[in-house]
Amino acid sequence: MAQTRLPHDAKAGPTKPEVRAVLRSKLSLGPDDHFVEVGSCTGAVTAEAARDAGRVTALERKADRLETTRKNLDANGLADAVDLRNAEAPDGLPEDADALFLGGSRNYEGVLDHAVETGVDRVVMNVSRLEVAGDATRAFRERGLLDEVVQLQVSHGYELAGATSFDSENPVYMLVGSATGDDGEPTEADR
Repeated sequence: MAQTRLPHDAKAGPTKPEVRAVLRSKLSLGPDDHFVEVGSCTGAVTAEAARDAGRVTALERKADRLETTRKNLDANGLADAVDLRNAEAPDGLPEDADALFLGGSRNYEGVLDHAVETGVDRVVMNVSRLEVAGDATRAFRERGLLDEVVQLQVSHGYELAGATSFDSENPVYMLVGSATGDDGEPTEADR
């Protein structure tokens, strides 16, 4: 698996590599999938999705962050593989997404409504604040989207007095769901 290079900073940290690995597993993207990211920021998730999905669309409301996404995609040889859109979701979202990732919490209810209306098969949202995680979990449930909530805690080792100690990252809550049934069709709750 190719390492994602992120030489350009967006002043809002990228999704950590360990969290991206779990995210890739949950999204299970293939060459026939159209992946959409809301809030591309550094482009870390966008770049990895571009290696797996047939089509990728990335939305970012801040022009400077979208430029950072573009630069980091270019650094990974993926700039031509992604449709970049300077838009605030749910505006700018395509109607034919197979998988949708929300990297932030701004306007997430409107994005979830769009996912239900268009029958997005896989919907994943990462949240770092506990209160937002609770609200987002309720929003997923209210729309019949929620399959699971995963709490990820990553710690990295460092040397301390000749032994190994750990610094922990902030936890991430990953909400995983679908607006379609097992057969890929919208569920009764979605109609």
